[in-house]
Amino acid sequence: MASLPPVDQDHIEVPIIDDNEPLIEVVRKLQNYMIQAISEVSYSFEELRFSPCGQKLRLLLYSLAENSHNPCIISALMILKWEFNNAAENDWGLNEGRGYACEYVAWQFLCHINQRETIEYLLEELPSPVYASISLTQAERGASAFTPAGDEQSFQREGERTPLLLHSSSSLYRFFGGKRRAGSASDIANSGSNVSSADAYELMKYSMFFGLSALEIAAIAEAKKFLSQKVVQKVIDNIWNGEIVFWDSLSVHSTKKPQFFNKRNADPYSRLRVPVYRKAFEAAFFVSFLFLYYAVLVERKSTGIGIFETLMYIWIAAFAYDEFSGMTDAGMVFYQMDFWSVWNIAIIGTGLAFMIIRVIGLAKRSDYITDLSFDILSLEALFLVPRICSLVSLNSYFGSLIPVLKEMTKAFFRFIPVIVVLYLGFLTTFTMLARDRLSLRQMSWILVKVFFGSNVLGFDIAHDISPIFGYGLMLIFVSMTNLLLLSSLVSLMSMSLEGVMAHAREEYLFQLSIYVLESSNSRRLTYFMPPLNLIPLLCIRPMRLFLSAEHIRRVRIVLLRATHLPFVALIWAYESSRRYVSRRNSQFPPTATTGGSSRPTSSFQAGFPLSTHHAPLQGSASEGQFSKPIRSKERSHSEIRGSFPGQAGPVDIPDMVDEIERLRVQVERVATTVAFLHRAH
Repeated sequence: MASLPPVDQDHIEVPIIDDNEPLIEVVRKLQNYMIQAISEVSYSFEELRFSPCGQKLRLLLYSLAENSHNPCIISALMILKWEFNNAAENDWGLNEGRGYACEYVAWQFLCHINQRETIEYLLEELPSPVYASISLTQAERGASAFTPAGDEQSFQREGERTPLLLHSSSSLYRFFGGKRRAGSASDIANSGSNVSSADAYELMKYSMFFGLSALEIAAIAEAKKFLSQKVVQKVIDNIWNGEIVFWDSLSVHSTKKPQFFNKRNADPYSRLRVPVYRKAFEAAFFVSFLFLYYAVLVERKSTGIGIFETLMYIWIAAFAYDEFSGMTDAGMVFYQMDFWSVWNIAIIGTGLAFMIIRVIGLAKRSDYITDLSFDILSLEALFLVPRICSLVSLNSYFGSLIPVLKEMTKAFFRFIPVIVVLYLGFLTTFTMLARDRLSLRQMSWILVKVFFGSNVLGFDIAHDISPIFGYGLMLIFVSMTNLLLLSSLVSLMSMSLEGVMAHAREEYLFQLSIYVLESSNSRRLTYFMPPLNLIPLLCIRPMRLFLSAEHIRRVRIVLLRATHLPFVALIWAYESSRRYVSRRNSQFPPTATTGGSSRPTSSFQAGFPLSTHHAPLQGSASEGQFSKPIRSKERSHSEIRGSFPGQAGPVDIPDMVDEIERLRVQVERVATTVAFLHRAH
């Protein structure tokens, strides 16, 4: 480290990223800079703020904030975060530090742009690269990352059906995580396109991210530091409560685009896509599911299928279809990150097993098989009851327990091989010693009971095992299992608990981000609530044989309006009541108000029990809250701050910290500029 001249370290060339530069070039330039900037010592996320390496990152940050408007910047940084995390571990933690550097630059970059630009950078989906020389046949074979230029317009016309064949974010393609391909990178490079072999390899490696937004890529890359920042959480919170929407109309030509919700122009049916309402209706569905479940267990008709059992079959089928649709929309890479996806699969698997065994029992008129089917159904409660309580995880305390349980479960399963090896050794020895008196099955259960605390049983049976070696071996077994192994297991799980609780807030916000994004990342214009989603499956899907995609979409819209009118009415009544209460409270304003809001607090956050935060994004009137003066010269100081000098009220500590951080960044920018000018002269 000391042998390298400081001048060489200070003169790292900052990359210039053009506005229309493709993703591969952006990733490559940023990767080269990160490797040069962090080449000797690894840094944590907190150390990057004050370390000499942080100065190099701020040079990159100022260049990006002032000179580049490329929409792929945040996505490229998150892709690099994912790549550094998956790199080899023999680099003394350098790649981990580079991953933190990507999160740090992405966070600081968002603090230099206004709110609408923040939404565009975070929520716009990463487009697939377009090369005219790739044919339709090649795209269908698996090179779907290279969308034919001539078919791009027809793809937009086809709507919801065409992605099954072409687009990289299509159902089947995204279901398998974007890794489906027909040939190697050299095959694509030699297919007549202008893509080099190296670029083709990079495109195939990053193809899993095409069709995803920067926030979704950040979740896949486990960029927990980035996702826990307040500027990002404001966006996620407002996706949750409907302040930011992806669909504002319900028509044949509607397109998915992130934007602020406009009550005057938005279609009331578009509110069905708001995650907080989707989860509320999902909770009601699970409650009805649980009611049918208990009704079937209480009724327990062995001679036939009753009305409650028929309804439960419909509920299971609707839930399975809804889960499969969400899985294909999100892709397995993103879907498996949701903690509750395992519970959903278990609910579906147990329900299907019950249905199959139940039908077999009725067909054969076997009481044993029928009883077995209801025994299998009894297992459903192990997954259904916790799944209903999943909304409790929105609370910060209970939400922090989920990653704790995950890490402790991982630690437990990692320790199991040690227990199994020791158990098999003693089981073999004891079985051979007691071969004339105790069977293998009896000896197995005895050792299991001793392992879980029945030490007296072990010593009572020791003489029957072997008069000579029985007591000594049993004493060793009890000591190793009850004292050594269990104590080691408890210590290991405690270490996992402490490690997660040290970053409990980040873990909670990470799980919350996945929970919200999973509810809002669907590319479908029409979303049917279960069990109503079975109607388009049974009635509309067969029409695809003789109707065009445009007519199918129109039929789906009409059916959605007809079947979901009660849901829309409930949402309208709730929002109207919240606006009425908000207007009535505004007539009697409190003596001290929190500065910074140019409009009333969101009705969803004013008291809705599922709200996760209490600091909504500001609309167009306060876009410049995080803006640099260079990008918003026309705004006054009070507009940027979002408050007025004469306002009094309680101080928001997170806002103050963000303001101090922005001032520090501006001071460092001025100092860097002065240093460059002084060096130039």
